Amino acid sequence: MKRTKTSKSWMTEHVNDPFVQRAKSEGYRARAAYKLMEIDDKDRLIRQGMVVVDLGAAPGSWSQVAISRVGAGGRVFALDLLPMEPIKGVEFMQGDFHDESFVAEFEAMLKDRSVDLVMSDIAPNISGIPTSDQARSIYLAELALDFACQHLSPGGKFVVKVFQGQGFEEFRKTMEAAFKSVLVRKPQASRGRSSEVYLLGAGLKS
Repeated sequence: MKRTKTSKSWMTEHVNDPFVQRAKSEGYRARAAYKLMEIDDKDRLIRQGMVVVDLGAAPGSWSQVAISRVGAGGRVFALDLLPMEPIKGVEFMQGDFHDESFVAEFEAMLKDRSVDLVMSDIAPNISGIPTSDQARSIYLAELALDFACQHLSPGGKFVVKVFQGQGFEEFRKTMEAAFKSVLVRKPQASRGRSSEVYLLGAGLKS
């Protein structure tokens, strides 16, 4: 299939992106690793010994960052519908994180540990229809928030990618009802023209 002018432009931008080049040279699976690093460096999301859950983890760059920062006493669970190449120390589960049987399996793996941080960098498959893509983005964020509220320990943290547009402010208010504080972050590794931002909820209310 012949590439469109738009796809050629995107590919050129992607190949020349300094974060893409840096990820390749430093062994990260995607440029998204630097988004999480910047947020973590600023807001201290990840600490030694934490239990972290990475929703929609594939290809695994956020899990790579998390496992390098939780230390030997921490655990990182990577959950995704898609397969993912193994990452040393990361416990990967393939399945739907809002399917009851899958969640029960995850909870069994947790044993007596509680979750300190839930992360979600999920984006929908883009259809090219802005209203539809935005609605699906918000829906995925809502599913991630529901998972976080069910599994985080009191005081736990949640970081999620959301695209600004219809439904964004309503979702932000929902997060503010669940967490003591909600911050908006736009990492340098996020492309300037993108409407994506990250919402960071800290201090899950009991």
